[in-house]
Amino acid sequence: MKRTFFKILLLFAHIISSAFINANAQQKQLPNIILVYFDDLGFGDLSRTGAVGYTTLHMDKLASEGMFFTQFYSPQAVCSASRAGLMTGCYPNRINMSGALDHTAKTGLNPEEETIPEVLKKKGYTTGMFGKWHLGHLPEFLPPAQGFDEFYGIPYSHDMWPNHPTAKNYYPPLPLIEGIKTISTTPDPAQFTTNFTERSINFIRKNKNKPFFLYLAHPLPHVPLFVSEKFKGRSEQGLYGDVLMELDWSIGQITKTLADLKLDKNTIIIITSDNGPWYNYGEHAGSNAGFREGKGGTWEGGQRVPCIISWKGKIPAGSICNRMASAIDILPTLAEIAGAPLPKNKIDGVSLVSLLQGDMSKEPRNTFYYYYRRNSLEAVRHGNFKLVFPHPGRTYEGFSPGKNGQPGGANENFAFEGGLFDLRRDPGERYNVIKDYPEVAAQLMKLADEAREDMGDDLTNNPGKNRRPAGKSN
Repeated sequence: MKRTFFKILLLFAHIISSAFINANAQQKQLPNIILVYFDDLGFGDLSRTGAVGYTTLHMDKLASEGMFFTQFYSPQAVCSASRAGLMTGCYPNRINMSGALDHTAKTGLNPEEETIPEVLKKKGYTTGMFGKWHLGHLPEFLPPAQGFDEFYGIPYSHDMWPNHPTAKNYYPPLPLIEGIKTISTTPDPAQFTTNFTERSINFIRKNKNKPFFLYLAHPLPHVPLFVSEKFKGRSEQGLYGDVLMELDWSIGQITKTLADLKLDKNTIIIITSDNGPWYNYGEHAGSNAGFREGKGGTWEGGQRVPCIISWKGKIPAGSICNRMASAIDILPTLAEIAGAPLPKNKIDGVSLVSLLQGDMSKEPRNTFYYYYRRNSLEAVRHGNFKLVFPHPGRTYEGFSPGKNGQPGGANENFAFEGGLFDLRRDPGERYNVIKDYPEVAAQLMKLADEAREDMGDDLTNNPGKNRRPAGKSN
């Protein structure tokens, strides 16, 4: 009897041990994921997209080892909304996130929304976030409440401090936060790129033996521009070029660390931007590569941003993807790769896995909605055509750009007439072809009406049926 009982115990122990070993083996096979989100990086700010006066060698190398997307869109053309879309896979207006939250905000990303780190944690990922958050500065909205095991960074943009270029002493001292605790109110922005890179590298080293998700959200090249002494004066394009060279150095430090730890073949690296360049800051702003307008608007210069995805041995090296994609597609893409369930609430992103595998016959996304302000549907794209609706919006055209870190002019409520644009032949959106393609305009208008019923539209006074509330502080 005792011998039989002992055999049963041994068998049970073997089953438990085997299950544990298999779970560990499965975890080790999961790829590490590094997501780098730059702030206000324009489409033309990389060497491969036309940058002059400096080079982005490390990002170029990643693109040569992976895939570069030419038709990649930020969720919206402004900080908080863009980051909300990235983290949740939703159009930001679906979850009532808009604008750029500051120190007075009593709202943030709703904790009920599932984020990328929360999705990945279901598969055993360790998660860390370093840099700029901008989805609510109160403790209940900070990264530790949204699925991140570690956080070290700033709660909003670093121009939201007493030395703001045009609103001096409106903002309080800038908090530097670890976890949910403010550890400094006098951080040196010239050290942001270095410090956030070093913290990211420490996170990688600490978690080298288990799958990790690292979100590095660089505050730069958003103004005011700062660079460390090691890159000051290095470029031929002034301070902006210096900043880009240091940001590229950051990418190089991360890829070197991965190679040293022999993690480079099992790590996905995604690099993109939250929106286009803040054009009225002149030589302190980036390049829209010839697209129309920039940050703060739904023309291509505001939302079409560079995107590089590298995964050695999995993504065809040196490939270029001309299919439409967006940062809202990153969550479902990573969920499919990790074998994790999607969020329970409806999301708007689609998986890009087929494209990453090199199958360009697939078209995961053929429609994109350009929302801005609180909830205004300003344009819709389907295929190569983009229908822009009459709307008040930001224009930089007709104004002198700024100098020495001070902004130039802009009209925040210019009455755009809209029109239909063929982005295949006219990516600068200069030639209205609505009279030539009335049937295309009608098709896109039908798609817009569907979006209005679903997510609403302030321009047509439609509240929408399927919007969810933002988080509100008690």
